[in-house]
Amino acid sequence: MSNTARIRPDVSLDDQLVADALELNIDLSSAAADGIAKAVKAERERLWLIENAEAFAASNRYVAEHGLPLARYRQF
Repeated sequence: MSNTARIRPDVSLDDQLVADALELNIDLSSAAADGIAKAVKAERERLWLIENAEAFAASNRYVAEHGLPLARYRQF
């Protein structure tokens, strides 16, 4: 993570989850940041797939109609 300005969001966490994390010496801030980063990455990937769905469909249609563009050069 970069050294950018940080905010202190107000979040609600399950008491037992926090107690378990503290008992296991888990850094709550780092764990939360990692979890949020994973969620952001997954959402960006999901949106990218939606935004590019037509391009994938067009490519699949082309291959279905014409075969792979370089198939004649395959050696297997």
